[in-house]
Amino acid sequence: MSSVIQWFPGHMNKAKREVSEKLKYVDIVFELVDARLPLSSRNPLLDQILQQKPRLIILNKTDLADPQQTKLWQGWFQSQGFLTVAINAHNNSTSKQVVQAAKEVLKEKRAKDKTRGLKPRSIRAMVVGIPNVGKSTLMNRLVGKKIAQTGNKPGVTKGQQWLKSGNDLELLDTPGILWPRFEDPAVGKKLALTGAIKDQLLHLDDIAIYGLSFFCKYYPGKVAQRYKLPDSAEESPANELLMEITAKRGYKDDYERGSELVVVEIRQNKLGAFTLDRFGEGSEEAHE
Repeated sequence: MSSVIQWFPGHMNKAKREVSEKLKYVDIVFELVDARLPLSSRNPLLDQILQQKPRLIILNKTDLADPQQTKLWQGWFQSQGFLTVAINAHNNSTSKQVVQAAKEVLKEKRAKDKTRGLKPRSIRAMVVGIPNVGKSTLMNRLVGKKIAQTGNKPGVTKGQQWLKSGNDLELLDTPGILWPRFEDPAVGKKLALTGAIKDQLLHLDDIAIYGLSFFCKYYPGKVAQRYKLPDSAEESPANELLMEITAKRGYKDDYERGSELVVVEIRQNKLGAFTLDRFGEGSEEAHE
């Protein structure tokens, strides 16, 4: 994993500059995270970049995540002063959920604008998030098929496009992607298991072993059930478990193939919904 966990300051500085420049055009930032790893899929520099800009944290892919963990993380974000909304961006109800939550975040500001005699207008927002958290899916869901430039607005003249979402929301299309800094190797493994890092860059057996260890610890019985093994098999070291699964599937000694099977099936929720960032195990305390 050491070859994957690298730091690219040039790329990060460019993305940071792009987001900073666009902040003045929006009322709110939608910070999109993967509900399976609410902390590990956040960019640690966002707080510095966004500063006091109103923010809505959107936990996406809730259909893949452990619902109990999602509720705990939502409560934690709220304790940090952030309103959150938990969604599956593929659902039709997503737009309504996000717009309502954005209005709640901006309630005081909009009330002040009203007392100053300013006419209410649609909310202008920007979506930020690391790869594979579902940014494109969310934007497509919010905008639907009515993708259109809304015209005479700051940013359009710079080649930026405002995407209209009904009458209540406009999105500033932002191509810049922010990556986290991989200071903790465990973060890299979590992102790898959920597909945020290209498989070609990884040792798949390391990721499969990590995934099997995780499931045996937090969701006991799921591995044995999925691969038709005795429950006692989960007591074996994860590398031996991988060998057993590979043999059981008839792959002989092709552990690469066995590893790919395990990783793909975990991602497809064949072993059930899961959350890799476990609330209450100290990781959230480091972010307070």
